Amino acid sequence: MTTLGIGPDARRRLSAPRIAEIVADELRRQIIDGELADGDLLPRQEVLVEQFNVSLVSLREALRILETEGLVSVRRGNQGGAVVHAPAKTSAAYMLGLLLQSENVGLADLGVALRELEPVCAALGAQRPDRDDTLVSELKRINKAMAQHLDDGRQFTEIGRQFHNLLVRGCGNHTMIAVVGSLETLWSSHEQQWANESAAQGTYPSLAKRRAVLNTHIKLTESIEAGDVDRARRIAARHVADTQTYVLSGRRDQRIYALSPQALARPRDSRHL
Repeated sequence: MTTLGIGPDARRRLSAPRIAEIVADELRRQIIDGELADGDLLPRQEVLVEQFNVSLVSLREALRILETEGLVSVRRGNQGGAVVHAPAKTSAAYMLGLLLQSENVGLADLGVALRELEPVCAALGAQRPDRDDTLVSELKRINKAMAQHLDDGRQFTEIGRQFHNLLVRGCGNHTMIAVVGSLETLWSSHEQQWANESAAQGTYPSLAKRRAVLNTHIKLTESIEAGDVDRARRIAARHVADTQTYVLSGRRDQRIYALSPQALARPRDSRHL
């Protein structure tokens, strides 16, 4: 591990928060560059204190910074330690959610962004020369699984979420994957609330509506397979708008709220239609 080598004179000029930020910057760089891999356990705190030549207070503050960013999770107790987490869209979604929440942005506003961006991902996927191997075959597999679980609303919509996630991941543009993937993750936290409430109230969409969703997924997959960019974009745009009406119904004034990376990464009870 790289040693920062902060000497006593430098420490006297730097406040503890500033030292913590320097340590966090170095650990963050090592995580991003892959020097620290996902799932790695950081050395014990006393070892890190010696390697970074900082106080225990500064080190713990650095770990708190990284924990807030979702890059480490600190386990307390005799078997404790700091576990490394590679950057994930859940972390980006959390920070984006905090920003939007602080600006009192409505859920409908997020919906508009997805209605504009997810069809772009579908169009990009239809343009890929390798789409048969990288995207289409997986979309067909998901559609088949959806057809097998039409009678199980929860399972059906769980698989449906996989379809939309794959549509974004399969677009081939890394920037779009990161940005739109974060928006999808943020939307899903609200969709979970809608799904739980509608299931409890008995207003969950009918079997006929599930079949309609599956048919749309199949048509979208066929358009991508055929390389029909315009049709893929149109179908995706109409589909996203249609399905959003369920989540936004009766709650268009709802504000966006942020969930922590840990909460976003947990298996969800939400169901996507």
